[in-house]
Amino acid sequence: MVTSNIVEFAGKARMPRLGMGTMALSIEGRPDRATAIGTIHAALDAGVRYLDTAWSYYLPSEPGPDGTGVPRDFGYGEMLVHAALASWSGPRDEVLVATKTGYRRTLEVTNRDAEDPQQSPGDGASASASERQHLQAAGSRYGWMADSRPETMIRDAKESALRLGVDALDLLYSHGPDPAVPYEDTVGALKTLLDEGVIRFAGISRVDNAQIDTARGILGDRLIAVQNQFSPSHPDPEHTMGHCADLGLDFVCWSPLGGFLDAFDSHAYDPFRTVAAARGVSYQRVVLAWELTRYDRLFTIPSARNPHEVRDSFAAVNLTLAPEELSLLP
Repeated sequence: MVTSNIVEFAGKARMPRLGMGTMALSIEGRPDRATAIGTIHAALDAGVRYLDTAWSYYLPSEPGPDGTGVPRDFGYGEMLVHAALASWSGPRDEVLVATKTGYRRTLEVTNRDAEDPQQSPGDGASASASERQHLQAAGSRYGWMADSRPETMIRDAKESALRLGVDALDLLYSHGPDPAVPYEDTVGALKTLLDEGVIRFAGISRVDNAQIDTARGILGDRLIAVQNQFSPSHPDPEHTMGHCADLGLDFVCWSPLGGFLDAFDSHAYDPFRTVAAARGVSYQRVVLAWELTRYDRLFTIPSARNPHEVRDSFAAVNLTLAPEELSLLP
């Protein structure tokens, strides 16, 4: 039973369980920088205190030798968050910034690019990148590449702290398992970062229950959160939310409104549209309010591309669904 939409989390005394993801402000389809910063300001002014970003939230301007972009692109989302917080007049110490490491963005190399004699072949590590796991939305030139080698994660986390202008990261997630790296080694990198004081708390993402147990065994109570996909169109088929509840871990759902890079079943949202029409609110607000009823340590982090979207999302914190409305929903 949900007790409150305001909880203690990662050392922050009063944390609304509805935060903001910044991926939509940072990758393909993103708004201009001023609009992006204004959107983050609108979120903070509305009451958001959890901002979620990642080392890999950037848009490669060119493939680079390994297909993952060039250094000037890296960390755009983190730099946006830093700029927004630096120019915001509110209580910065109340804001939790979570970031992630272990993934890269990719840009498909055209035949012309591949045959360009001026293009650097890269070093051995870059050359092996083509053999790593790639995740790509249908029809897009852009995608994701797993790189959760401990040395990469540790280096990236230190770069993230510099971009965010902090001595230690509030919360760092492993962005996802890398099939080329034993998961114990990935979690071991988080342990090293904790031990060195680079990060205050650790989280893991895109994981199953066995991986949650592995991470818990290595990190103990310094593992505080699991970030997995959850929404009406992706209802946690492996029941990782329930496993988090059993272990007392926070569950943070990404793509809580279905996502915008991959196709999803829009009909899964029809019952929410029915409730929303009767309420006179957006169906997205009803979805987010319903998600907050699923588990009292669930956080939902919808993205937004403009102030209107983020204000509408955050209003879900104050939307209480009646039992008869919940009976219409999954």
